[in-house]
Formats: sequence, C-alpha cells, structure tokens
Amino acid sequence: MLDGALGAGKPLPASRALARSLGVSRDTVEAAYAQLHAEGFIERRVGSGSSVAAIEDFSRARRIGPVGGTGPARLSRRGSALFESGGVRETPVPMPFAHGVPDTRRFPLVLWERLERQVLKDSGSRALLHGDPQGAEVLRRAIADYINLERGARAAPEQVLVLTSSQQAMMLCALLLFDPGERLFIEDPAYYGARKAFAAAGVETVPIAVDSQGIVVEPILADPQAARAVFLTPSHQFPTGATLTLERRLALIDWAAQHQAWIIEDDYDSEFHYEGRPTACMQGLDRHERTLYIGTFTKSLFPGLRIGYVVLPSALVQPMTNARSLMDGHTAVIAQLTLARFMEGGHFGAHVRTMRGIYAQRRDVLVTLVRQHLGAWVEPQVPAGGLQLACMLKAGLSEDMVVAAARQAGVALLGLSALHAGGPGGAGFMMGFAAYTPLELETAVLTLARAFAAMSPR
Repeated sequence: MLDGALGAGKPLPASRALARSLGVSRDTVEAAYAQLHAEGFIERRVGSGSSVAAIEDFSRARRIGPVGGTGPARLSRRGSALFESGGVRETPVPMPFAHGVPDTRRFPLVLWERLERQVLKDSGSRALLHGDPQGAEVLRRAIADYINLERGARAAPEQVLVLTSSQQAMMLCALLLFDPGERLFIEDPAYYGARKAFAAAGVETVPIAVDSQGIVVEPILADPQAARAVFLTPSHQFPTGATLTLERRLALIDWAAQHQAWIIEDDYDSEFHYEGRPTACMQGLDRHERTLYIGTFTKSLFPGLRIGYVVLPSALVQPMTNARSLMDGHTAVIAQLTLARFMEGGHFGAHVRTMRGIYAQRRDVLVTLVRQHLGAWVEPQVPAGGLQLACMLKAGLSEDMVVAAARQAGVALLGLSALHAGGPGGAGFMMGFAAYTPLELETAVLTLARAFAAMSPR
C-alpha cells in the first residue's frame, strides 16, 4: 500500500478466500484486516468487503519514491573527510605478500583456550560486565612491566590506556591533541593509516624526509611555524626500516619540551628485531613527559585479538580515557584478562622469541628467492627487523603495472609511491614474509617472476 502496489480503492480478497489460499484460519485473516482498518490502511463496509483507503500520504509516498532516495548522504565536513579517506581495511584471509601479518598458525591456541577457561572460572559472571575504559588494571600492569624491561620505557600502570588497536590510538591523538588546521610533522614516507587518521581530523600533515638514520630533524628544528606534534616510527621506520639515531631522538625530545609539542611514537613491531638488540624507545628517554608511546598485540600475537595500547603523559590520561569511553566504552574484558595471564605466565615472551627465530629465517629465505628469481627487476632492501621486505624497482617497470599484474596473479604487493606525500619517492613495493612458510614464499615468488616476465619487453 505504501509503495503504491495496491492503489486507493483496490478491493482486498474476502477473508474466507484469503484464509483458504494462505492455509491459515479465517480468524487470523480477520485479525490482520482489523489491525489494518484500525491503523487507517483499509476501509471496511458491510456488504462491500474491504478496500485500500484513499489517503494522501500513500500517493505522496509514491511520488517521493523509496525512503532515502538515490543521492549521496549529506555528511559533515569531518564525516566527508572520514569517508573520502577510504578507511583502513585489512584482508580477512591474507595472501602472499600481505604486509604486517603474523603467522597465526603458529599461535599456541590450546594454551590460550586453557587460560581463557581459567579466567572464566575465577572471574565468573564479573568477566561478562562492563570494563574499565582505561583497561583492566592487571593488564595495564603487565604491559608496563613488559615495555619497561624489553623496550626501556618509563611507564607506570596508571599511564597505560588499553585500546582496540594502534589505529584507535592514532585517531584519539588526532582528535584530542589538534584543532582543525593545526600542523603535524610526519615522516615521509609514512604509514598510510596514520596519515589518514590525522588528515580526517582536519590536521595539516607536514611531510619530513627520511634517510638511512630516520627522520631528518633539521627541517623540524628550523621551521618557524608552530606544530603541535611529530609522528614517528623511530625503532623501525615504516616502510624504509631505518632506525632513528640517538642524536636525532634527543634533538626531537628537546624540541618537544621547548615548544610544548608532543611526540607520537608508534612502536608497531619492535618485538621482531633480527640483528642485535633493538634500540630502546623514545618514551624512556623523554624526562619531560611529552611522548605518547603506541603499541599493539596485533603483530606480536594475532590480529583478531583487537588489543593495543598507548602509554600517556600523566596529564593526558584522564582526557584520553574520557574520549575513549565515548568511542567504544572499553576493550573486551575476557580478552584483556586472558592476555594478562598469557603475559604474566611468561608465555608472551616465549612466543615472541620463537616467532622471532622463525621470521628471521623466512626473511632470509625471501631475500634469497627475490635475488634468484626477481633480481632482473628489483633490488631487495634487507630489513634488520619487522614483518616485511621493501624492494626497489629497477628501470623498465612501472610500479602501478607491477602491483596490478601481481594482484591479477593472486599476489598482494603494497606499492611504495603511495606512502610518500612530499613528492614521488623511489618506485617499489613491500613484501610481507612473516605469515608464510618457505614453500609458500617460493610459490608466490615464482608466480611473481612469471608475471614480471610477461610484462617485460621481448
């Protein structure tokens, strides 16, 4: 009736006939007709049966068309920016060489299930209730203990905010630390998720070049305009793999203290360092409390866990916690308590050490395969850590064509050019290796070699 399929005055079937047709009782049809009549949809007259009521609202609905129309939704400026960013989406089932993906097949799932059962047994229905927006105290303590010992941080449990991801941490930083139009220094190239988060919040991102020693600090120190913060991946720069030198770290810490600016440190995969000990985090060097340290368990354990964290300067703990509570309330309690037991029992450290050895082997296998089968087209940049390998294209191949041809062949490559904001960088792509066995790596490299060969001039 509302769509106009049954127009005004259209007679309805007799209740007895309709009941027989539908295989229901006549009382059911009579009850339905009575309800339609009570709501004004139909008219009923003794001896004339029932018909669709002539109501202006019906004809107007037909003229307007379906609810919602066909045009685009009217969004706010911030809503438009969020939409136009394209979001950050990961492949549910990654294919070689998806970057930043750990090997979930090696995760000790049986142990995790046992710890989760212990949590449910000990906590009972309390684990099913709302959690603390800042995070379970037992997990915050475990995180602080771990990063103080392994990353050289200076963190108290009261400074830790447990989140669902490092991406959420970046979005919180963008919303709480900046007004639209304020400036942020950011590495160039940089992680696309960070740039999208800040840009969507209306932040002006100022790209700063990266060299073999990390972000170049001279443009930051010499810039006469105020900037609210600098975003860094100092331990393992994404995507170049460079480590920020101590001299540059100290210079940025002094800059932040002098200008009352913030350092946003994303330590996304520092657990996996294959040559010597990893460099300590900047947060541990910063005695002025100007550094926000972001970490995640997505890469060290498994993406589906959805637990990340940020270690905050004391002055930001309550503002960030309040803002987080407006976003999604809190992180799942059962997962937090299970992770806390996993860490307290020494299982997290043991798992990381095991996977570090496996990933180092896979990195070496991939480097050998690339040099053997793709050496005519690319030059691998061997990383000291991380879950992916950067390859620079030699002359003769277009990055866009290479990435498209790989996708057509069932191989995922992340092009490097899109990660640059301050001008075109070197053409190349990222190859994730952590989630794939040596045989899977070999199969994918050979597939890529055939795709490259088909593109090359004969």
